[in-house]
Amino acid sequence: MEFVEVIIIEDNSCRLGNGGDMITVEKLREMGCNVDEGLERCFGNEEMYLRLVGMIPGDANFDGLKAAIEQDDIKQAFEHAHALKGVLGNLSLTSMYDTAVTITELLRAETVMDYRPLLDELLGKRDELLKMLED
Repeated sequence: MEFVEVIIIEDNSCRLGNGGDMITVEKLREMGCNVDEGLERCFGNEEMYLRLVGMIPGDANFDGLKAAIEQDDIKQAFEHAHALKGVLGNLSLTSMYDTAVTITELLRAETVMDYRPLLDELLGKRDELLKMLED
């Protein structure tokens, strides 16, 4: 897992990333995240919140979900999707969370379907977050 640097800037806001513009709570808001709710869960600690957000793209449950879906293992896919739903919900990464909820509930019901479009949507949003961290 790759770690990124959190920088506290003069106005006491935080940026997260490896250089460039880096990610900020404002960029997360633009992405559709409910940052205020996420910060509340982190006791208002912006640095902690951004560190946790920075860990999301490296979460092994993304790869586990993809592998389980490719193997048509609905029970294992559910476990990975449910774990992602919890983490994304706790950080209020709303657009990713909404997709994870859809996948989780379909898997919970053991719905036989092609999950690849939903998986691609979730992984695309993860990649969007990763790109924000790398910029």
